[in-house]
Order: sequence, then structure tokens, then C-alpha cells
Amino acid sequence: MDQQTPAGLNTVDGQIAAAFETDDPSSIAKALGELARTRNMSKLAKDVGMNRSALYRALSGEGNPEFATILKVVKALGLKLTPVPMNNRQSDAA
Repeated sequence: MDQQTPAGLNTVDGQIAAAFETDDPSSIAKALGELARTRNMSKLAKDVGMNRSALYRALSGEGNPEFATILKVVKALGLKLTPVPMNNRQSDAA
């Protein structure tokens, strides 16, 4: 049974959401890599059009994957990126 976060997300979803909140590309890649390793990495690599070792490197947190690679990985993991307005943008306009 998956542990639930207060927001109702399972722990893995919460970890990925938290990584995106950091605005740090290496944290995001690493969190996606951790999720990818819980799945079939060979199938995921095939789905995103990369070889397995390149995908491991890209999602290690040490790599520098292209945004297109991140988008492909997100989609292959059954996730979706959805832009939302930042709350503090209203005060920037004043």
C-alpha cells in the first residue's frame, strides 16, 4: 500500500511534485529517475527513444537532459506537466 501525503498524493507523486517546487533541474531529473527505476527502465528507454544507459545518466541528477527528454519521460511515466500561475506574480505587476 502506498503511503499518502497530506495532499492525497502517494509518496512518489509527492516527491516529484516537491522536486518541481525546487525549480532545480537536477532535482527534477533525479526524482524522475528514482520513479523510473521503480518501473521497467528498459521499456521506458524504448518509449522515450533512448538507450537504457543514456536514460540512467540523464536522470541521475548529474546529467543535463534536454527539456524534450524530460517531457518524454514524464509522459512515458504516465504523468503530465501542467503550468500554473505563481501566486506572487500579482504583486510583481503592481
